[in-house]
Amino acid sequence: MFSRRIFLQTSLMGTATALFSPNVLLSATAPKKERLGIALVGLGYYSTDLLAPALQQTKNCYLAGIVTGTPAKAEAWKKKFNIPDKNIYNYDTFDQIANNPDIDVVYVVLPPSMHKEYVVRAANAGKHVWCEKPMAMTPEECQAMIDAARKNKRKLAIGYRLHHEPNTQEYRKIIREKQLGNVKKVACTAAYRDNRTDHWKQKREMGGGVLYDMGVYAIQGARIGTGMEPIAIVSATTSTTRPEIYKNGLDETTTAQLEFKGGVLADIKTSFGENSNFLTISCDKGDIKMEPYSAYAGVKGSSPLGIINHPYDQPGQQIRQMDDDARAIMDNKPMLVPGEEGLRDIRLVRAIYESARTGKRINL
Repeated sequence: MFSRRIFLQTSLMGTATALFSPNVLLSATAPKKERLGIALVGLGYYSTDLLAPALQQTKNCYLAGIVTGTPAKAEAWKKKFNIPDKNIYNYDTFDQIANNPDIDVVYVVLPPSMHKEYVVRAANAGKHVWCEKPMAMTPEECQAMIDAARKNKRKLAIGYRLHHEPNTQEYRKIIREKQLGNVKKVACTAAYRDNRTDHWKQKREMGGGVLYDMGVYAIQGARIGTGMEPIAIVSATTSTTRPEIYKNGLDETTTAQLEFKGGVLADIKTSFGENSNFLTISCDKGDIKMEPYSAYAGVKGSSPLGIINHPYDQPGQQIRQMDDDARAIMDNKPMLVPGEEGLRDIRLVRAIYESARTGKRINL
């Protein structure tokens, strides 16, 4: 048996070996970054018109790299944003991002059917991951994404910009603190007229259908408007006025009624066929009315307590979102919108579709 002295000597030698191993030395001497490098995966409208401009104004992160399957886009972005060749990837070379210390976060901005694959691959490459909504196609895919981040000790956030938005935070505080009493009912509509005919939003296999896309905003309106989680989908319908675009039962419009604890009901509607965007939260002492409720250019509203309007310019929501999420990573704090939040909504998407298909109440 080891004597106490030999045990202490052995322990100290082991500790010294660990402390002076190359990996520990590198992590100890590596300077803490003041800003995180972000790689955008997918350079469609949202990346081009909102995220890239926002990343020119963020304090805690910056545009460090891109992933695209279109060489012309790669060249244009390289010139516009001065992105070095070593930080430009395509979908075949994506996994090599693991060897690039310039890139701290991979932001997945692809059609929903591709979210799971690229979130998992990014986490396995040792990168933190931000993923656009809707999180994925199924709850199982969402859970696989959460598990991959957890296994690799990386953080995962879902791009719900409204959670970072000051007017949304103000009315949520009113509800949380019951400044107007209890919530009695909620109505929320998230809709816009989409005249495209061949976008991924019109393709079921890519995550199309309005409920996955705009419907998540309406579901969020019900959940954050009540401050509770639903206990049932009372009823739901799906429909289209343009079957030549929304084919084989794909939903152009979806309505649903959600039930919450205490008999509180939320009526939601989402559509690619009309323009409407509002959230009304009826409380004991009056209504909170937000209109527009989820617009990029700004959210505003009112309640019996006064006007709710903290103005900002587009893309202010995306700036706040990415700065908040980058700061959480740097400070090793919980993400404001973790993967579990996206998973909750996808479970509700599936339950609403099931209620619409069967015509029955779905208990949750």
